[in-house]
Amino acid sequence: QVQLVESGGGLVQAGGSLRLSCAASGRTFSSYPMAWFRQNPGKEREFVAAIGWSGGTTRYADSVKGRFTISRDNAKNTVYLQMNSLKPEDTAVYYCAGRLAGPAILVRTSEYPYWGQGTQVTVSS
Repeated sequence: QVQLVESGGGLVQAGGSLRLSCAASGRTFSSYPMAWFRQNPGKEREFVAAIGWSGGTTRYADSVKGRFTISRDNAKNTVYLQMNSLKPEDTAVYYCAGRLAGPAILVRTSEYPYWGQGTQVTVSS
């Protein structure tokens, strides 16, 4: 059974940093893209960042470009999201997403069949 487990969320002041991790089990995602999305209550889940299987290709939402960095360690079947210069508007539940098909980096939630349970990130002003 495929399982994605996020960790690393928390409360941070504006301007601070957090590093999210997503550990996959049940299947290896090392040959496929993975992504991060985020969601606030009453709003649609939105794309944040995605990474190709080798880590050489990445894509970011305009709102996080230059501040967030997605990376992966295929030996650990884990993807990361380094978040710097955090803003209050980054507050959300962050979800890791995976797919066992590729190699295209996709940004729609419908393209990812596997999801973690989410980790809360709260940025105070």
